[in-house]
Amino acid sequence: MAGQSPADGATTLHKARFRPSRLPSAPFLLSVTTGPDAGKSLQIDGSQPTRLLIGSGPVCDFRLSDRTVSRRHVALDIRDNVLRVVDLGSRNGTRINGVSIADASLQGGESLALGDTLIAVRRGADGDVRQVPTATRFGSMVGASLEMRRIYPLCQRLALAEIPVIIEGETGVGKELLAESLHSEGPRKRAPFVVFDCTAVPANLLESELFGHERGAFTGAVAARRGVFQQADGGTLLIDEIGDLDLPLQSKLLRAIERSEFRPVGGERTLSVDVRILAATRRDLDHEVAAGRFRDDLFHRLAVARIELPPLRERKGDIPVLAQHLCESMGAPEGAIPAEVIAKWEDSAWPGNVRELRNAVARYLALGELGRLEAAEAPPAAGEDAEWLATVLELDLPLSEARDHVIQEFERRYIQRALSQAGGNVTHAARASGVGRRYFQTLKSRILSTK
Repeated sequence: MAGQSPADGATTLHKARFRPSRLPSAPFLLSVTTGPDAGKSLQIDGSQPTRLLIGSGPVCDFRLSDRTVSRRHVALDIRDNVLRVVDLGSRNGTRINGVSIADASLQGGESLALGDTLIAVRRGADGDVRQVPTATRFGSMVGASLEMRRIYPLCQRLALAEIPVIIEGETGVGKELLAESLHSEGPRKRAPFVVFDCTAVPANLLESELFGHERGAFTGAVAARRGVFQQADGGTLLIDEIGDLDLPLQSKLLRAIERSEFRPVGGERTLSVDVRILAATRRDLDHEVAAGRFRDDLFHRLAVARIELPPLRERKGDIPVLAQHLCESMGAPEGAIPAEVIAKWEDSAWPGNVRELRNAVARYLALGELGRLEAAEAPPAAGEDAEWLATVLELDLPLSEARDHVIQEFERRYIQRALSQAGGNVTHAARASGVGRRYFQTLKSRILSTK
């Protein structure tokens, strides 16, 4: 990426318009005044890696023993010098000064009620805040906003550790990319990094995919096959969307994680492996535990550490940075996307998060002004590219179908170029492209199948 300013950590790219959230001049102090945990206190200044959770569950930063408090009751974060309080669907609700709320902003001086617990909220002394590091990336993860910069130190520590980590976040925020970065920045970086997607395998094959099977173990098992635990031996296994794993398999997974051993389907021997476990989920696993859909003991085993990736709509100022990074990774020059397009993107909600932004960048680079053909201003092109675009236009397709043709051709050329530059190595090509290896492999497979 371009150089960075030590003052605010923003890259010089689009610096004039980059305005990350800033830490407040004074921290917020929380003190329990009523309830079983009376006397317990906490300071929050906005430098914590992710939203601060209050509840009775094991992953909460401020854990309460009050039985009327939900496992994850509320989330706290500092935004624009106020303390934002968001109720997380608690069973007994959240009240500010006696008024029930779903989402509220506090200035200090309020009373926060969670179940039978009362918490006094006040402001600390000015200047009593910590600094957030100025790094603008971690591994393949890119972002210069405060929301991302405060995550990187935790990521760096967890990369060097061997403990399980749960990565939480909405679809498309980059959970797999973060997991791959934790692996590539850690001591197992030369060993395998294997991804197992719980949503991509039929239920009747899940156990076989996890632990492998022997020949003849079931109909169709014509040969022995290694599962993902064996494939990841010595390295890292990411169990993606673990919240979708069936309950019967959760107990077998727990046993494999606790003992570092398992038995293949149809096998008689127990196999031992050395695997670091990372798990990713779009679900609230505390809620899944409370609903009986996820085993409490497996959750405790995995939730040794937790990282919550913020949605793109909350990463203030990161759109220009990410857009330029994606342009560079796709071989486009600086300024390939006009400022007015970036400005429009900054006002979008991005429900698909970074994945959706990447598709938008790829679409714009592929189409250019083609999206404005209503004004009869088709972009100039030359040689083979001009002929190919002319061929697409002559098909007289609806705009959406013509756009799909262009995007598919762009992806084909991009994947081929990335693989060529990486000497055919999918892992290196995916890293240079700024996407997860599994997603890159999916694109590659699709392109080859339609070649």
